[in-house]
Amino acid sequence: MTDYYDALETRDPEIREHALLVQLSAHVAHAKAHAPAYSALLADVDPRDIVSRQAFAQLPVTRKGDLVERQKAAPPFGGYAAVGWGAAVRVFASPGPIYEPEGRTQDYWRLARALFAAGFRAGALIHNGFAYHLTPAGAFVDSAAQALGCTVFPGGTGQTEAQVHAMAHLRPDGYVGTPSLLKILLDKADEMGVRADSIRRAVMSGEAFPAPLRAACAARGIDALQVYATADLGNIAYETSAREGLVIDEGVLVEIVRPGTGQPVPTGEVGEVVVTPLFNTAYPLIRFATGDLSAILPGASPCGRTNARLRGWLGRADQTTKVKGMFVHPSHVAQVLARHAGLGRARLVVDNPDGLDRMTLEIEHPGGGSAETEPIVASLREITRLRGEVRFVPPGSLPNDGKVIEDRRKVD
Repeated sequence: MTDYYDALETRDPEIREHALLVQLSAHVAHAKAHAPAYSALLADVDPRDIVSRQAFAQLPVTRKGDLVERQKAAPPFGGYAAVGWGAAVRVFASPGPIYEPEGRTQDYWRLARALFAAGFRAGALIHNGFAYHLTPAGAFVDSAAQALGCTVFPGGTGQTEAQVHAMAHLRPDGYVGTPSLLKILLDKADEMGVRADSIRRAVMSGEAFPAPLRAACAARGIDALQVYATADLGNIAYETSAREGLVIDEGVLVEIVRPGTGQPVPTGEVGEVVVTPLFNTAYPLIRFATGDLSAILPGASPCGRTNARLRGWLGRADQTTKVKGMFVHPSHVAQVLARHAGLGRARLVVDNPDGLDRMTLEIEHPGGGSAETEPIVASLREITRLRGEVRFVPPGSLPNDGKVIEDRRKVD
């Protein structure tokens, strides 16, 4: 059995980085020329100047909220797509609603690489547990299976007994879908006294895959791995046999940024996952913020793949909270820090001693408590329109968990 999907997975990291940067400039040029939203957003940007990650980090971040609002104003895709009807194979709907086009390239969402890493090969039968209705997850698997030469049973969600009978009759080699659905199907098979023991590998996505479910799969002889994908971006990163983080897909450029900003954080620091799918000419998103928290793991995977790895899903980046009836956003913290030089990481702690909301901005600073706080207190009040305190803490003392706003209020 071949270990790698292609030679890209084992490239020298410097060669990969050079190739990504070359493709990045071309991607920005294509988006600016063919996607009206980016024509406007990047009006003053020369794609030829995007020759480094530092230069790329100056471009604006695109968020799901931007897609929703622009699609309302300029249907169907808000100007972010470079194709229209006919050029797109299908169009899907995700919560929001957000509408996503499917281009005509093979394995459009690049999931084949993840399935290959999980052991799927040509001639295998895959039980697809993702829905084919409205959202694109079912099509993710279908297109990837076709690229690998696999056959798919389109199980989708629901009709549990019918799916169990199909498993018993068709004897699929593996399963792709949510871990909870696989558990439901296998438990139902046990209850019905039906054999559904042919599945020996699985790829899980769409929800958390906790240790108890991993153990339950292993107890049944199922080798289960995860893939991190979204409807907008396709495959972002995937687990391999090493089970040490998720290897970033070869078709995307991933940044980890401080929540509420577009500023990349150092390797190992938790932040928001921002993704640019470099080979998607139909839907050429640029610096798309997933809203998920993760971090880059140091070093390379023991499996031999040389791309960077994500630690996995570590929570949500949107930590917006309401204090005294006013919304406070992570971007507010970033704005405060931007006004004052020499400050490190910060966290806005919200608590309610004596039942009254209180804000304290904790800031890492080498000077400790000797630095002046009054100007920062004034900025905090001006930006949030709320009174707050500032407390300096030693560098490295704030937890590395991606939190910019921590709500410690007690609810009786």
